[in-house]
Amino acid sequence: MEEGGQSKGAFRNFNLGQHVGDDPSAVEANRAKLRQRCKGLREIAWLNQIHGTAIVSADEAVGQALPVDADAALSGSSGVACAIMTADCLPVLFCDRQGRQVAAAHAGWRGLCEGVLAATVAAFDCPRDDLVAWMGPAISARHFEVGAEVLGAFLASWPARNHPAIQQAFSPHPTRSEKYFGDLYQLARIQLTDLGVGGVFGGERCTFAEADHFFSFRRDGVTGRQASLIYLI
Repeated sequence: MEEGGQSKGAFRNFNLGQHVGDDPSAVEANRAKLRQRCKGLREIAWLNQIHGTAIVSADEAVGQALPVDADAALSGSSGVACAIMTADCLPVLFCDRQGRQVAAAHAGWRGLCEGVLAATVAAFDCPRDDLVAWMGPAISARHFEVGAEVLGAFLASWPARNHPAIQQAFSPHPTRSEKYFGDLYQLARIQLTDLGVGGVFGGERCTFAEADHFFSFRRDGVTGRQASLIYLI
């Protein structure tokens, strides 16, 4: 969590989410400071993330009075950032190797299962092996406990060729039957590799474990939101 923000209490420091119960003026001050700190940034496309697969143009999103319902954004304009807010879900940032387009996707387990990364990759107008993806801070497998229905949803929704890798991404809970620890990073790698993305990076952080650095809903319940941004200069 960035020092120097205006939010207090459970949202201390640099909360960027307007939907979590924080003082709206504090959030706006934090967002203004974020824009000031990012060289060449003109606008940020904030989304109303709903754990779906819809992707929107960042240029169109910044012109709306209210945040657009979507879980991914694509930009081809300099200074217009695609932004994803998280507090355990996985943010995935994309760019093409030519530096013509960028995108950001919100990959909670539901959106990841249903194909938000596939929708984002399909929105680019370049070969898939020209794309590079970076996985931002999310809850790690050590702390992401889920029910058997989550494993079942991935097996039902993804191609059979991925099923052995999916099974490996879910570790049975040592003491609770029908419970697993799910690896969001590994599940994202499986799909990005299957989609033909040329390079996949990141995936080393844990929002739950790193309390000094990240907000975590699973850890704290009432909490703020950090943001992962990508834009062209």
